Amino acid sequence: MDDTKTTLADLKRVLAQFVAERDWEQFHTPKNLSMSLAIEAAELMEHFQWIGGDESRRVVDDPAKLAAIRDEMADVFCYLLALANTLEVDLATAVRDKMVKNAAKYPAEQSRGRYDPPGNTE
Repeated sequence: MDDTKTTLADLKRVLAQFVAERDWEQFHTPKNLSMSLAIEAAELMEHFQWIGGDESRRVVDDPAKLAAIRDEMADVFCYLLALANTLEVDLATAVRDKMVKNAAKYPAEQSRGRYDPPGNTE
């Protein structure tokens, strides 16, 4: 099933079943999962290291590169889902709540087309 037919709950269940079948819950502490998430994100970044922005957009034209990037993206997402399962976080609600905060922090009329929108204090 593709993105238009699969819910986050479906994916969280798939991941929970995979983890349970391997008795990996014992290793899925928030610390371990957050570290693994960061490691996988770094592996994703490696595919774009040392290339320019325009070249990074062209990876879609190289099926082998795109397949490797796709795998890393899946790894990142799987660890995020595992962390959400472990911490019992509803990701859809978390994203909606964060977007409300982001909208207040970066008003569209002041931030449109700007690299450093007003209110960015981080």
